Amino acid sequence: MDTATGSSVSTKESEPHHNPAAVRRAAWAGLIGTTLEQYDFVIYGTASALIFNQLFFPNISPAAGIIASFSAYAVGFLARPLGGLFFSRYGDRLGRKWVLVATLMLMGGATMAIGLLPTYEQVGLLAPTLLVACRFLQGFGAGAEQSGGATLLTETAQIGRRGRLAALVMTGAALGTALGAIAWILAQLLPDDQLMAWGWRMVFLSSIVVTVAAFIIRRKLSESPVFQELKAAQERPKAPVKEVFKNGKKPLFIVMFMTVGISAQSYTYQVFMASYMKNDLAIDPTFIPKVLLVGAICGGIAAYGFGILSDKVGRKPVYIGIVSLLVILPIPTFMALDTGSFILITVVMIIGFILACQGAVGVTMSYFPEIFGARYRYAGVTLGREFASVFGGGIAPLICAGLITAFSGSWVPVAVYMMIMAVSVLIASAFAPETRDRDLTDLANATDPIREKV
Repeated sequence: MDTATGSSVSTKESEPHHNPAAVRRAAWAGLIGTTLEQYDFVIYGTASALIFNQLFFPNISPAAGIIASFSAYAVGFLARPLGGLFFSRYGDRLGRKWVLVATLMLMGGATMAIGLLPTYEQVGLLAPTLLVACRFLQGFGAGAEQSGGATLLTETAQIGRRGRLAALVMTGAALGTALGAIAWILAQLLPDDQLMAWGWRMVFLSSIVVTVAAFIIRRKLSESPVFQELKAAQERPKAPVKEVFKNGKKPLFIVMFMTVGISAQSYTYQVFMASYMKNDLAIDPTFIPKVLLVGAICGGIAAYGFGILSDKVGRKPVYIGIVSLLVILPIPTFMALDTGSFILITVVMIIGFILACQGAVGVTMSYFPEIFGARYRYAGVTLGREFASVFGGGIAPLICAGLITAFSGSWVPVAVYMMIMAVSVLIASAFAPETRDRDLTDLANATDPIREKV
């Protein structure tokens, strides 16, 4: 038990049986599925920073066009909690596998549809309207994707290996970022007129490759042993979302506030920095996908490493250590960016990806599922993460772009914003219990008072 934190964190001598083949399938399913989600979001975010203002918002100033483009980007995050609410009803009732297949098809279909959209020049205001609609569906599907993958992997892994296995979700996210960067690197080899005419469309249509690969893997997926035990014991809730708000409010709010600041920093590095380098620093646009590629590769490796470390020393100390570094990172990041040196830019972007984009989030892939009780774990993790994503990653690029415009190109307000968000995460983390090796069949939350065993 975690007597230091006063929580009911217990382990179990006879845990559910973990089939090695099922573990491998779950690992691949989580990895590939999150690869698709992040690929979709990265190619959209990069397009928002580089070309969508010209294709869909051409009749306003460049600065306003960037803000409008990022506003459409934010719609995807606004849709995520709605998708989370919808799919959470089924993840704890029907199982994790069904939801992961459904969200996969919705995300992949919406992304491919973007590649078929008419531009503003062709149909006027209908073009940005359709773009926002596709972005909404993209976010709706993503609302239960990472949380579902994290829950399935955490419940499938053996005790002592949950951190590293669940962290593969963020390794998949890094892989998606890398593939998205490669797609844009290849697209930018085209002449500008061809890129703007049809090259950008091929980037979005390429999503079909990842979608088909993920579907093939997920249709052979097994349910987690923890969910199978709940099903056999008839412990599945009829209304998991209602139970979260009735019995899981404390862990729900802890997860929300531990997520919002990290999400803001993560998408500032992944999305806003591309726009800042191109439009404010006049960095060669062809360099930007390359630095995102390198950062993503390093971040994916780091996510798995931090997962292993959290298995050895605990979730809480690793998470707090990463967030503490993120409090001070924004200032040296912007100072390095302003030098224009490709070497310094690459170094600070790698550090940002390692800590904010994959490292901290990678630890939460096992941490958050362990915080909730078994009956409504899927719903709790999904609602906590996705409501936070609206106020974190969803509006972070928009806020940063607005601050840059309002303060005449100064990066100082953006750095202050990022630091405040990191401090808020540190405060929330102080209220979180340690959960490493917790019994995941326990119906109680890790934040519940210690119960005396009879």
